[in-house]
Amino acid sequence: MVTARRRRLIAILAVLCLSLAGCSASGSERAGVVVTTNILGDITRAIVGDQAEVTVLMKPGADPHSFGISAQEAARVENAALLVHNGLGLEEGVARNVEAARRQGVASLAVGEGVDPLPYTGGKTARQPDPHFWTDPVRALKAVDLISGQVVRRVPGVDASKVRANAAAYGERVRELDAWMRQRFATIPAGHRDLVTNHHVFGYLARRYGFTVIGAIVPSGTTLASPSGSDLRSLADAVRRAGVPAVFADSSQPDRLAQVMARETGLNIKVIPLYTESLTGAGGGAPTYLRMMRANAEAITSGLTGR
Repeated sequence: MVTARRRRLIAILAVLCLSLAGCSASGSERAGVVVTTNILGDITRAIVGDQAEVTVLMKPGADPHSFGISAQEAARVENAALLVHNGLGLEEGVARNVEAARRQGVASLAVGEGVDPLPYTGGKTARQPDPHFWTDPVRALKAVDLISGQVVRRVPGVDASKVRANAAAYGERVRELDAWMRQRFATIPAGHRDLVTNHHVFGYLARRYGFTVIGAIVPSGTTLASPSGSDLRSLADAVRRAGVPAVFADSSQPDRLAQVMARETGLNIKVIPLYTESLTGAGGGAPTYLRMMRANAEAITSGLTGR
């Protein structure tokens, strides 16, 4: 009688565990790929294709520094065959979920750590690793290789040849993007290649294509920081000295501080939105990584040349 009761109790607990999706699967039962940010999610989906389910945690237009996830999404993370995340401190709001999944034995890939990361070049985060590597398509190519390799190795049931073919095809599109961006940026005169952004997000792009980052309105690599009045005045002085015709703000963030800084200069400076850290929905201007980069290159070129 006792044995029968124990069996019923075990069965009930098992059902509850599965229905609540709160219990971690063993390594052999894990399935699918979970990706933290929507930029990496878009790249990963192009690589995986129809070979496995890809779940992207970050919603379109969200801030990668502050977005959070539900208990159900956290359970999905802990039951994934592979967790792909940016790393280097970007996903501040889900860092504990990533760490919890790793402790549960989930295979994880911190993409930013494997693409030869650069340190920030200015602001309060100087010399810390910069997580915004995707603004450099050449490093995005390295990310494609890293992700495809881990998908083949870690995700059960995928056809390795199809995953590698998807990665090769997508990589070719990224190479075409890099060539096009070089050509587009070549129309900007050498003396006009100065960037001022909402926060420090374009260090990789600047290094790859020969820009100088004059400063950032939020002198940090995260949107969770805030500038002081003296920070804004110092940046306004630098912008005035450089004769910068435009500053660039994240399209998903309020541009109030950028407008304040522009007025502080006393000059006629445009504030131009860019897609920096998040893709848009399907009807927006940056529904994919490739379209986001092209839109930004066009906006930067137009803003700095006046055409």
